[in-house]
Amino acid sequence: MAQFTRLEVAEIMKSTGLVPLFYNSDIEASKKVLKACYDGGARLLEFTARGDFAHEVFGELVRYAIKELPGMVMGVGSVTDAAAASRFMALGANFIVTPVLREDIAIACNRRKVLWSPGCGTLSEIAKAEELGCEIVKLFPGDIYGPQFVKGIKGPQPWTSIMPTGGVSPTKESIEAWFKAGVTCVGMGSKLIAKDANGQFDYARIEELIRFSIRLIQDVKS
Repeated sequence: MAQFTRLEVAEIMKSTGLVPLFYNSDIEASKKVLKACYDGGARLLEFTARGDFAHEVFGELVRYAIKELPGMVMGVGSVTDAAAASRFMALGANFIVTPVLREDIAIACNRRKVLWSPGCGTLSEIAKAEELGCEIVKLFPGDIYGPQFVKGIKGPQPWTSIMPTGGVSPTKESIEAWFKAGVTCVGMGSKLIAKDANGQFDYARIEELIRFSIRLIQDVKS
């Protein structure tokens, strides 16, 4: 079961402003990535469950986080149906992120008071998601829409909380553009979860990029 309520998760998303995205089938490597994110100041991680037996890896990561990383909020992304959402919530997912808007996932998460963030690309989809109880909408793919789209949405709907995923980089220019446009938080994957020249995870660099990004976000928001 979830360790945090959906309102608690939404508040952590708003306060830190950053949700790292990550997937790997190797449990030990995944634990090290999670620890690097945590040490860098991240307090959420979206495990993008795109591989076979991803639920087994996620379950181990949740156990590790509960034992070793107090306050770390574990969630799952790339969820495509209510059955998968229910499986991951049973394994301790505190939030569910989807690439599209699906009412069945909304119902499954709302029953358990777990935050869900659907991928939306139009104002109509965003409005529908909010009618279904969504706290923070995922703008996906973010690089297609850009910060200007967020400004357009916030005009008629200033209450809407948006998290772009895709098209966000751990740079001053990118972070400033998105947060000045009015996003609540940003999701970052491969540009944040760095690898070295040999294709191996660079844990020190991941920690450094996390810390740098969170500091930039706080500076822009202050």
